Amino acid sequence: MDSSFFTHDLNASSFKQALETSAQNLRYLMPSKPKPEFIFEPLYETHVQAAVVCAKKLRLHLRLRSGGHDYEGLSYVSEMETEFVIVDLSKLRQISVDVESNTAWVHAGASIGEVYYRIQEKSKVHGFPAGLCTSLGIGGHIIGGAYGSMMRKFGLGADNVLDARIVDAKGKILNRAAMGEDVFWAIRGGGGGSFGVILAWKIKLVPVPEIVTVFTVTKTLEQDGTRILYKWQQVADKLDEDLFIRAIIQPASKTPKSKDRTISVSYQGQFLGDANRLLQVMKRSFPQLGLMKKDCLETSWIKSVMYIAGFPSTAPPEALLAGKSLFKNYFKAKSDYVEEPIPIAGLEGLWKKLLEEDSPLTIWNPYGGMMAKIPETETPFPHRSGTLFKIQWLTLWQDGKASETKHMKWMRDMYSYMEKYVSKSPRSAYVNYRDLDLGMNGKGSDAREWGNKYFKGNFERLVKIKAKSDPTNFFRHEQSIPTKLK
Repeated sequence: MDSSFFTHDLNASSFKQALETSAQNLRYLMPSKPKPEFIFEPLYETHVQAAVVCAKKLRLHLRLRSGGHDYEGLSYVSEMETEFVIVDLSKLRQISVDVESNTAWVHAGASIGEVYYRIQEKSKVHGFPAGLCTSLGIGGHIIGGAYGSMMRKFGLGADNVLDARIVDAKGKILNRAAMGEDVFWAIRGGGGGSFGVILAWKIKLVPVPEIVTVFTVTKTLEQDGTRILYKWQQVADKLDEDLFIRAIIQPASKTPKSKDRTISVSYQGQFLGDANRLLQVMKRSFPQLGLMKKDCLETSWIKSVMYIAGFPSTAPPEALLAGKSLFKNYFKAKSDYVEEPIPIAGLEGLWKKLLEEDSPLTIWNPYGGMMAKIPETETPFPHRSGTLFKIQWLTLWQDGKASETKHMKWMRDMYSYMEKYVSKSPRSAYVNYRDLDLGMNGKGSDAREWGNKYFKGNFERLVKIKAKSDPTNFFRHEQSIPTKLK
């Protein structure tokens, strides 16, 4: 079996399929967006080396894609250099789990769902603390941090990496010892497309109980939703480390047949333990939610992961092997970190904003626990102690260019409204929720504008490591780490 090679002919269905197969954000597949000259799908690590060496020789600009989830399409579109090629790692997806040593080697093109499946195939009491969306490509996922429902207990995916293999700008395959501790530090949260091509990660497995409990409890504004969310902000980061409760917030109809809309907040929880202990924890720490035994589903760790990912309860674990995202929309996203509870008046103003938009969605993920114990400088990912929760902002639409301006304006207005309620100096953001509004390389802007938001004080160290490991800036994109600052 040979590696696949698709050249640019937009009428060729194979090229179109290869380009679009894992691309999530339809905004970046519109005809007006630049298309690659060709797409290369390597089968072996040596193919990736060859791609880097050839691209360097031919002065071709490379884009690297493992799962296609980049929110601004940076893994499959280049607006800065229109002659570009994609190296798509989706065929490099081998996974080797070693339960004896609590480790696994996972290739960059594997989805996080496949990794979870292969772990539970070997053991029901091992897991890995990474993403909630199971179609994420593990290459790009971990390099940006990789948060998930067990991060309060075990930290991020990037905090649980023991080794890696990358292809550097010279086309050499390097492991941790060969790349050195600086580059190994940089690739555990410094964002994709800056320091080389991730081939594989060696991850540390973590213990999970045989019984994991999940629940979803939804409250609307009419059910005291604002006050309950205000309380959630005060307790979510202080709860038992075995418990993760995120809040999924969006407009909803007041009644099934009503056109009047309210705001609904769904509290989705995963607890590493049984329902009885969970109910005791909730009674002690967050009784306002009113969680009851009938709300709780006791299941295995793998099924709890599938529950949070939105699979139907009847879906077998094998469904994780499909690895393809069903989420394809035109969308714009942003992120924020919150260090003090947003007051009731601030929440009420936010509800007004959300009700102005067609299909907005915001997801609030709690921090605390292990996340507060790991120092800010341990990896490039700096959002640690002092963070109560992270916010993901989304607005989705289906009619392409026709209403893009309207939705983008709404998102920017809403983001501006929230400024006084979120982190400051810098107003922090999550690198895996790429946001080109924060600034871009070139165009006369200072990379600190966006670099400090993603990485805080770690940005300058990333720039120094980049200058040393890739002085010609071979690996680059609109928000790659630059080799120097102005």
